[in-house]
Amino acid sequence: MNLDLIPAPVRAGDRGRCGFVLDASTTVTAAPGTGSTERWLRTTLGAAFGVPLAPGGEGTARAIRLRVDPSLAPEGYRLTTTPDESVEITGGGPAGVFWGAQTLRQLLGPEAFRRAPAGGGTAAFGFTDIEDRPRFGWRGLMLDVARHFLPKDDVLRYLDLLAAHKLNVFHFHLTDDQGWRVEIKRYPRLTEVGAWRSRTKYGHRASELWDETPHGGYYTQDDIREIVAYAAERHIRVVPEIDIPGHSQAAISAYPELGNSDVVDTAALTVWDNWGVNPNVLAPSDHTLRFFEGVFEELLELFPADISPFVHVGGDECPKDQWKQSPAAQARIKELGLADEDELQSWFIRHFDSWLTARGRRLIGWDEILEGGLAEGAAVSSWRGYAGGIAAAEAGHDVVMCPEQQVYLDHRQHGGPDEPMPIGYVRTLEDVYRFEPVPPALSEEAARHVLGTQANVWTEVMQNRARVDYQVFPRLAAFAEVAWSALPAPAERDFADFGRRMATHYARLDALGVGYRPQDGPLPWQRRPGILGRPIEGTPPNV
Repeated sequence: MNLDLIPAPVRAGDRGRCGFVLDASTTVTAAPGTGSTERWLRTTLGAAFGVPLAPGGEGTARAIRLRVDPSLAPEGYRLTTTPDESVEITGGGPAGVFWGAQTLRQLLGPEAFRRAPAGGGTAAFGFTDIEDRPRFGWRGLMLDVARHFLPKDDVLRYLDLLAAHKLNVFHFHLTDDQGWRVEIKRYPRLTEVGAWRSRTKYGHRASELWDETPHGGYYTQDDIREIVAYAAERHIRVVPEIDIPGHSQAAISAYPELGNSDVVDTAALTVWDNWGVNPNVLAPSDHTLRFFEGVFEELLELFPADISPFVHVGGDECPKDQWKQSPAAQARIKELGLADEDELQSWFIRHFDSWLTARGRRLIGWDEILEGGLAEGAAVSSWRGYAGGIAAAEAGHDVVMCPEQQVYLDHRQHGGPDEPMPIGYVRTLEDVYRFEPVPPALSEEAARHVLGTQANVWTEVMQNRARVDYQVFPRLAAFAEVAWSALPAPAERDFADFGRRMATHYARLDALGVGYRPQDGPLPWQRRPGILGRPIEGTPPNV
């Protein structure tokens, strides 16, 4: 049965029943546990078709009926049409009901993705019987707002786009060398100073061009609470990231005592205006530990445990040169009985693993946290290929697979000269569709430690929402199917069928106003002629 759904459901069939009609008489019958979906239907489908979707009673015809059946998987659902031109959505839990409603939206056509009626206030589809559930419990997108700040409304929009693709984790990269993006009230200079840079490298770091416009911004604590609540209504978990002990120049520029001041003039540092791996890392001092405990204390209040059980601490790309030169760092290594600087970083990460565990949270970090020994309760985001994830999973640690060679959406989509600021590997829509999150080398027991997968969006060369859209779409649709659907081995996947379904999905993206990359190449206003990128196939970007 061709329904053009993305991601593809486990089963879609026909039991000979009638279809569903949505019009001004359609009602919503919501059983306990389905309130968030009921609200979403009224504000989204109600607006798209200009219909009230009033509450309805049992037995009302032309109704959307929502209920929970715990016998289904928590995020699984059934969607069936009935002889009275109604549709029933039954989820294994509240999230399952919501994902069923996302399928209903797709069945109602691209018009369902608009914010106000573009035509008549009716929609319909034929008899339908769908059973569906996700392959992975972690289906995520990492959005970097540190390199280029995205206003709050753009973040909320991306949460809607995640929901539309049945993605349920939003990894929020809030700090880096180029900017600190979250208000911490006990440390006001983090945003007064650390959220702003005087200029920005334009293109790859080897480019000779600069954008001399000061850049910055941050989210107030109320902004964060709004973002988290908005995500929760859409059954999306938010994973905040505070990157330590590397990628910390913005924090050091605001509070110079956090840096290795015995080897570098940290008081002279400013928020970084370039890209790459920065040598200025945090000092492994008691003061630094207490400072970031204070940061995390406020952060945990903003990201409640039921919505954000994981806290990401980065841990990636931490050069050890300053620690090697620092008498204070060397004294700390000796004091702790550590072998080297790798173990010093491990000690740093282990400290916050214990600290977060004591407060009911779980630490997750990039795969560099494996260096020097992995903290006992930590999970790993495997970005440098599969190797880190394999090692962590075989050692009994949970893993999120996000290898840069497959699912870094900042990498270019084509090898042609018109790609805007091309970076890294060429990864086409088909390449992403053939990504497999679970390496075949994993043992069966280790494979159970793969929580799921996420795509990562680093924004060094994405100055605004339009550039983010271009890099993320349409590839996020392919990634969403990989994360949700029980697909065969990569070589056996039916990309032709996916392409056929994408023809309908492009119309949905058009209705949503997504500035995706067209199949035949960038539109004139999407190009950035004369801006140096790094268009060498197979070369790691490290921008």
